Amino acid sequence: MADHARSIPVLASLDISETRHFYVWHLGFSSDYADDNYLIVKRDEIEIHFWKTDDRRFPENTSCYIRGGQVPALFEEFQQRRVPQLSPFEVRPWNMKEFYIHDPHGNLLKFGCGEW
Repeated sequence: MADHARSIPVLASLDISETRHFYVWHLGFSSDYADDNYLIVKRDEIEIHFWKTDDRRFPENTSCYIRGGQVPALFEEFQQRRVPQLSPFEVRPWNMKEFYIHDPHGNLLKFGCGEW
């Protein structure tokens, strides 16, 4: 199997344990690595890393974009899970159907797909 290059967002966390709980229990990610200062969560082809900070400005001003065909199914699942701060799933002016979630520390997760 080829090891293709890919981009993995590294977001800030004010509390690694709280971040891990949110991504695992609310969003269905798994976590193979966590310590007091770093966290890795994965779900299918989605992987996000987190680093510990005490400065709220970092997570409150950061986002990542997750794009692909599984996005409509994720929205349905997140609705059923009653994920906090789940936005409507809407077609935006740039012709992407998107929904958003803010994690407990303010990181904005944007999910989008071009076909619906």
